[in-house]
Amino acid sequence: MTQSPLAQSRAQLIDELAEAVASIADTSEARAVLADLCTPAELHVLAERWHVARLLDRGDRTYRQIHEETGVSTTTITRVARFLKQEENAGYRALLDRMNGDDE
Repeated sequence: MTQSPLAQSRAQLIDELAEAVASIADTSEARAVLADLCTPAELHVLAERWHVARLLDRGDRTYRQIHEETGVSTTTITRVARFLKQEENAGYRALLDRMNGDDE
């Protein structure tokens, strides 16, 4: 089964964005790019998800405790946990490992 032209175009656009993100030089530049790409609300949601991923990775809190500490919905916490532990993308895992110095 082949992808529709629209799906191919979306995939290509995502690949181009990923390539641009991968070329970011430092934290300051990353912050500027994120501010340009996202609304303040979108950036807040992304930051919350990253924070939840870090808390889940530590493994010392329940979903309920994370919710109480952060105010993030348990639905979002569950979604982040699924992507952290089960999904094949492994994006959270790669970044967490890199941030923890576990990158090979």
